[in-house]
Amino acid sequence: MSRKLNLTIRRYNSFEEMKADEYKYWQQQPAHVRMDVVEELTREAFFGLRDLPPNESRLQRTLCHIKR
Repeated sequence: MSRKLNLTIRRYNSFEEMKADEYKYWQQQPAHVRMDVVEELTREAFFGLRDLPPNESRLQRTLCHIKR
């Protein structure tokens, strides 16, 4: 089964114009799509930078806030 690849190439006059378009694009995406991308990038950064398999057991840290 062949799938058609739909790519769009845009040319920008400035970095600010590119960032504004990128921001607009992500605002148009539904929340669940944005959350999926955040999860994917987080996993990629955590496991990719540390060369760990995603299912490896590791120590868990507990955070607590102490009022002064």
